[in-house]
Amino acid sequence: MGIVNIEDDLHDQLRRASKVSFRSINAQAAYWIKLGMLCETNPGLNFQEIVERELRAAGVRARPLIESEA
Repeated sequence: MGIVNIEDDLHDQLRRASKVSFRSINAQAAYWIKLGMLCETNPGLNFQEIVERELRAAGVRARPLIESEA
């Protein structure tokens, strides 16, 4: 484990986001870092597609709130 130097404003944003997301500041930073890496390595996918893929990979069966009418 290492120490990461970040700007005070970014740390403040992490602190605020962590409260909303019910994560620790470190967990929020790790989430943003992982998400950023996934976005950079999968430029053809949007945020929702990345989240759905990660949930499937973790064995989570996410269902849409509203089923499409077919």
